[in-house]
Amino acid sequence: MSSKTQALVLLLSPLLLLSHLSSSQGCPIVTYWGQNVNEGELSTACDTGKYEIINIAFMNTFGNGQTPDINLAGHCSASWGVPCTKYAPQIATCQGLGVKIFLSLGGASGSYSLSSAEEAKQFASYLWTYYLSGQSPGLLGLVALDGIDFDIEGGTNLYWDVLLKELHAYTQQKKFYLSAAPQCPIPDYYLNTAITTGLFDYIWVQFYNNPPCEYTDDGDTQKLINSWNQWTTTYTATKFYVGLPASPAANGSAGGYVPIDVLNKEILPQVETSPKFGGVMLWSRYYDYLSGYSGKINCTAPAALKVVRAPLVAMMKSASDVLYRVLS
Repeated sequence: MSSKTQALVLLLSPLLLLSHLSSSQGCPIVTYWGQNVNEGELSTACDTGKYEIINIAFMNTFGNGQTPDINLAGHCSASWGVPCTKYAPQIATCQGLGVKIFLSLGGASGSYSLSSAEEAKQFASYLWTYYLSGQSPGLLGLVALDGIDFDIEGGTNLYWDVLLKELHAYTQQKKFYLSAAPQCPIPDYYLNTAITTGLFDYIWVQFYNNPPCEYTDDGDTQKLINSWNQWTTTYTATKFYVGLPASPAANGSAGGYVPIDVLNKEILPQVETSPKFGGVMLWSRYYDYLSGYSGKINCTAPAALKVVRAPLVAMMKSASDVLYRVLS
């Protein structure tokens, strides 16, 4: 490669990454992909540049001696000849774009629970080996995912803290992230013991399904804001996210949908004042694909994003200097 070409690549690389990070209008967006075949492929979601993190949803069979299994609702299934290993290249593509890919455990349906502390430890070892380490192929092929998400909405409330602690211990071998998606009432029935460990990096609180702590159609934003304040002052996590349905249809009669003008003008200006504010989580990619909700969210760039952009700007200046010298 010529020196001029090398200089051009050096200049363009940070520009491309900065463009990708800027597409979310300064507000990191997290979503769940995998529960509607009409949402398109994982790589397509990543290519939009809208999402900071995408949770693959869900691994909803595990524990009680069951063989772990993933249900991606029509996207893939070994039982009808399209194994989910086909997503390994797409996951790598997403990660190359700077999108973090997590595997989400649980969901609203399935057969999952942990029968003992020992089973929790064994399951942590399984997740590390086949989904996080990048050393052994699992149901998604040979991957090294960026994190594990706890979306526990069924089974029992036992041993999730053990699973979390065991997974966290593996971060000493390789950096990955741990997240939780609790319901907004405090304490969350299933995840409270795990949340109180303070080991979650990210907590995206589901401000829906629960009228006492969600936005309601009468225009009351205060219940959501009060709950947000309680979450961010009661618990420890690196960042908290406002979890919302991406359209009225995303949650149906269970409620919690926030009109975009209300979110931008009445809710985000208040929750963003917290140094723990991380962004917005949307259920789900399918409903966001239909509504375009994520593209309408406006919030000021959080400090975390500015930290990423600052070195990129410095890289661009350095690359520009190199290019000037080479081409002169």
